[in-house]
Amino acid sequence: MTHLLFRSGRTIACATLSFFLFPISAAAMGGQQTPTATPASAPDMVLEGVVTDAQNQTYIQVPFVVPAGTERVTLTFAYTGKEQHTALDLGLLDPEELRCWSGGNKSLLTVGINDATPSCLPGLIPPGKWNVLIGVPNIRPNVQSHFIVHLYFSSTGSVSSEPAELNVPLKAGPAWYRGDLHMHTAQSDGECPSQTGKMVPCPVYFTADAAARRGLDFIAITDHNATSQYNPMRELQPYFDKLLLIPGREITTFDGHINFLGTTDFVDFRLGSKEVPDMNTLLRNADSLGGITSINHPGDPSGEMCMGCGWTPPSKVDMHLLTTVEAVNGGSEQYSIPNIPFWDKQLNDGCRLAGIGGSDNHRPMQPLDEIGSIGSPTTVVYATELSTPAIIAGIRAGHVFIDLAGTRNRLLEVTARAGDKAVHMGDLLVAPEGETVNFDMHVTAATGGTARWIEDGEGVALKTGVAVSSTDQSFSLAWVSDGRRHWFRAEVVGADGKLWLLGNPVYVNWDISNQCGNS
Repeated sequence: MTHLLFRSGRTIACATLSFFLFPISAAAMGGQQTPTATPASAPDMVLEGVVTDAQNQTYIQVPFVVPAGTERVTLTFAYTGKEQHTALDLGLLDPEELRCWSGGNKSLLTVGINDATPSCLPGLIPPGKWNVLIGVPNIRPNVQSHFIVHLYFSSTGSVSSEPAELNVPLKAGPAWYRGDLHMHTAQSDGECPSQTGKMVPCPVYFTADAAARRGLDFIAITDHNATSQYNPMRELQPYFDKLLLIPGREITTFDGHINFLGTTDFVDFRLGSKEVPDMNTLLRNADSLGGITSINHPGDPSGEMCMGCGWTPPSKVDMHLLTTVEAVNGGSEQYSIPNIPFWDKQLNDGCRLAGIGGSDNHRPMQPLDEIGSIGSPTTVVYATELSTPAIIAGIRAGHVFIDLAGTRNRLLEVTARAGDKAVHMGDLLVAPEGETVNFDMHVTAATGGTARWIEDGEGVALKTGVAVSSTDQSFSLAWVSDGRRHWFRAEVVGADGKLWLLGNPVYVNWDISNQCGNS
């Protein structure tokens, strides 16, 4: 029986020959050796079968059904007999076309709406009958090969919904991981010199390469309103196996710019349209997709030179729909100082928005020692491991400080203790009136700076600085609670008055059920 598959005007002939298909609950196959393919996460479907010598130099279709609403299909493939020179090639067919053909060089394929494994086509995921396509370039006489396919169906573009096979940590274990959460490539307005010196759209590779040379652990490529960057990122990730590439996008509107991190799903940016009448609708749409949202450079001016660069929604915005504020932006005038008062105001209004940084880099080939180069500033996140879900979780928790100079080794840690309770930056602490809260600040590699505490954005009696005189130093502060809501932040300032390190708050006596105000 011959099936004809059509793709770009080409016809591919494929003979469907006999094979054995076993459900997940099938018994062992009569002593037949099984492939070693222990899944990291539970698959949605398992396909098993046996290839025989009668199927040498043919193509085998193994059918399965993709449910409606699926946004990503992922599969792993393993087979026995390699020691006998059996070779099986791997491909994937949707109901209409060939979506993947890797030959024999891949054992994992993923196909999503906006990105796919190299050798695969991204695009809409039609429900219905799909086929794993197995090519048999070689199997010797009287040899059998047992194959097994684990299938995973993701219903959203959120990285947290992907199978663990797509989120193997680049580094294991809890640590402070350093990264940049705002940058642009050829997929929007990133530029670099061509071979002849002309400024041209700059390939995604050069952004990742600059981040790797900077020594960063992660980056989020956030092209303006685009999703096209996700496919080259999928291709580059195996090569950059020390640098985590987090899917992101800068949602650019006429009333403000918003970073959207952790999902490949599209968010409609057409503010004022029938589909997106106001900023709250846009933010609710983003929130429903499971990513995190951040107001970018809110203190910047907005006008003809940069429409929407400042935060200027004409109506009240429900700020609890947001996760973070870009407190430091490498491309802003005066190195982002206008953004910090905006952040402080949101905190004083009761909004627990984590402060993050981003270079906003548009020129990845600029020297790495310049302000606004990739990694300047650096956002440093305490996470359980180096994976996108863990970094996103660390940002949500506010376990973040900003290294404005983009060093590789400066550290700022804060712990607050009251009675038998201990919390860190981004955490809540309950301290009844009269109870003493002991704050501890730990600073490394900031000799020559001045450490200071900030309370509710004002400092007051806490702003007196203490000189950082060694490469590893701690500072303490005792504060007696008045029972009311407060927030405390640690900072380190250089001799020139510029911020070196900017911490996130510890929140004291905040009612977690109370939503923050509008802005």
